[in-house]
Amino acid sequence: MTFSIYEGQEPSQVIFQFKVNPPAVTFELSGETDDIIKIDSSGLLYYDRALDRETRAIHNLQIAALDAQGAIVEGPVPITIEVKDINDNRPMFSQAKYEGSVRQNSRPGKPFMYVNATDLDDPATPNGQLFYQIVIQLPKIDDVMYFQINNKTGEISLTRQGALELDPAKNPSYSLVVSVKDMGGESENSFSDTASVDITVKENIWKAPDSVEVTENSTNPHPVKVTQYVFYAVAKDEYGKPLSYPLQIHVKVKDINDNPPSCPSAVTVFEVQENEALGSSIGIFTAYDLDEKNTINSILKYKIVEQTPKIPMDGLFLVEEYEGKVQLARQSLKKQDAPQYNLTVEVSDKDFKTLCAVEINVIDINDQIPIFEKSDYGNLTVPEDTAVGSNILTIQATDADEPFTGSSKILYRIIQGDKEERLGIDTDLHTNAGYVIIKKPLDFETAAISKIVVHAENPEPLVSGVTYNASSFATFTLFVTDVNEVPLFSQHVFQAEVAEDVAVGTKVGNVTARDPEGLDIRYSLRGDTRGWLKIDPITGEIFNVAPLDREKESVYHVQVVATEAGGSSLSSTSFFHLTLKDVNDNAPRLARDYTGLFLCYPLSTPGSVVFEATDDDQQPFRGFHFTFALGSESLQNDWEVSKINGTFARLSTKHTDFEEKVYKIPICINDGGRPPLEGTVDLPVTFCTCVEERCFRPAGRQDGMPTVGMAVGILLTIFIVIGIILAVVFIRFKNNKGNDNVENAQASEVKPLRS
Repeated sequence: MTFSIYEGQEPSQVIFQFKVNPPAVTFELSGETDDIIKIDSSGLLYYDRALDRETRAIHNLQIAALDAQGAIVEGPVPITIEVKDINDNRPMFSQAKYEGSVRQNSRPGKPFMYVNATDLDDPATPNGQLFYQIVIQLPKIDDVMYFQINNKTGEISLTRQGALELDPAKNPSYSLVVSVKDMGGESENSFSDTASVDITVKENIWKAPDSVEVTENSTNPHPVKVTQYVFYAVAKDEYGKPLSYPLQIHVKVKDINDNPPSCPSAVTVFEVQENEALGSSIGIFTAYDLDEKNTINSILKYKIVEQTPKIPMDGLFLVEEYEGKVQLARQSLKKQDAPQYNLTVEVSDKDFKTLCAVEINVIDINDQIPIFEKSDYGNLTVPEDTAVGSNILTIQATDADEPFTGSSKILYRIIQGDKEERLGIDTDLHTNAGYVIIKKPLDFETAAISKIVVHAENPEPLVSGVTYNASSFATFTLFVTDVNEVPLFSQHVFQAEVAEDVAVGTKVGNVTARDPEGLDIRYSLRGDTRGWLKIDPITGEIFNVAPLDREKESVYHVQVVATEAGGSSLSSTSFFHLTLKDVNDNAPRLARDYTGLFLCYPLSTPGSVVFEATDDDQQPFRGFHFTFALGSESLQNDWEVSKINGTFARLSTKHTDFEEKVYKIPICINDGGRPPLEGTVDLPVTFCTCVEERCFRPAGRQDGMPTVGMAVGILLTIFIVIGIILAVVFIRFKNNKGNDNVENAQASEVKPLRS
């Protein structure tokens, strides 16, 4: 017999129950038990400590049945226990630091060094499959990676950009941080390790030497390298005028490590559920450093230096050295052990260290079911016209899990007695009370009495071994009372389609409605603005009583009213949309007014004008395809019509001998429809003298235009009126002045003489 058991499971787990017949009374277990696998006298095979695949992958055992004297009655039977792997080992690099070198201009993709890591987990499973990647490159110029790594083999080579840009004169060395992850690197719960790689860039020895200039008789060493810094310096005289051109000076401020790492906040808070698997990612802890990015001064390393409390053991958590991912390291957590853990994480750069606080809250799992305060809420009577959205009943269940979590939140679901889904239940987020509401109108005629069964459940799944029972179910009986209701149409909108040329009296559609109480219904129309339709009040059939015209209404909309024939006269409305299909009942015509067409007189060469036709009927899918012809044979010696496309044509002269006047040319336009219709239109073409390519018409005698005599008379009349007005003003001015003189004279007569 063979059994498969995952390593790391909790102890006291039963493997199998063996049974024997008398005279056997007990069992004996031998083989590779490692003092972990045991069997009791009743034949219960179990293990009392967690198995470890890395210690022993297969346990070969023998079980024998013994009688009361200890003699073997049956067996021994071979038993094989295969210990299945879980991801409980971190990958580890063979070295903490690697060193290598590469020459500039090396071929991209060709490995120049390797890194190597091992994992004790089963290599045949994802737990032991390793994934390499470069986490950091220093320096990282213009955010471009110069190095790459084979994520399966650990081979390090140059990228295409690195092969072009590496130069020992600019940067003689680079530092990499490489990481290795298990689970093929595809799980956020994978374990990881990091190592540093120092790479020296060597000069490419296969290159032409630079030009070297040597001054004769000079004893100075050559070549001389000059470093340049950038800023501008200007020399001025005492009057402020420049003495020479500005000097450009380059200055680079080189970063030093003068900023310690900073915590992202006073306390970083993460949450993790109970029973999360070993290696589960809890969160990413990211600190920051104000020094220059992508330099050794700003590269941060993380390490957990303290865990509080140390229950059930220390070292429950680990943090990835460079990425800051916090993971479960030793075992799953239980809230009853500790609801909260506080970690002190040391964040360090090259010279400084900072201690940061991390708080990890353990979230309760769902191991308690909702329990109703009572299982039967009795009878509930509701009129069928109760408004949608009304609350008709409050129910209550409780859950002993941690409050205000997905484990304790209660959702109520009707599982029986409401096939039409007329009811719904909303949950109060604070009290977990359930409010039964009406989602759809109730109907006495279809469901007068309903036995409703409600199930209370959590949004979070229950843990293994816990199931809902009768305590999570409750019932109530809903009685719906009858109310006289309006007639109900079978559709909100009725639609029909007919040709626009159907004969008067044709049935074009019908509507149907029913009364919930079974009363007779009478139909009528509302909104028949064109008087095209009538409805049979008994059957709901709709007929046309006048010719239809698609060009006036392509879709004709009317309302249909259904009224109870009883004493209440309750009514309801629906809509009837009649789509009219086009028939060819309109002849083609000109698309617009063409009174402005002209040709310059006299013609030096035959001329032409272009015009467009259209049709009031519905345009075909491929557009109109008209044919054009002259409307009179007598014009064929002077004019001709040629088709440009389906709607445009050209009218051309056949000679140049035309008078200076307006010609009205009849044009026959055929639409080629079924049946074909033809229209004849007059196209006016004016021959006129042109000035700057525009038609010039001397102003002649026109209706309403005054003659020269009339214009002279009008001007004389205007002058006479102006003269009269000026004379009146002058006379009034003279009179006023005379009155003033008389008054002055009178005043002087009565004035006493001076003595």
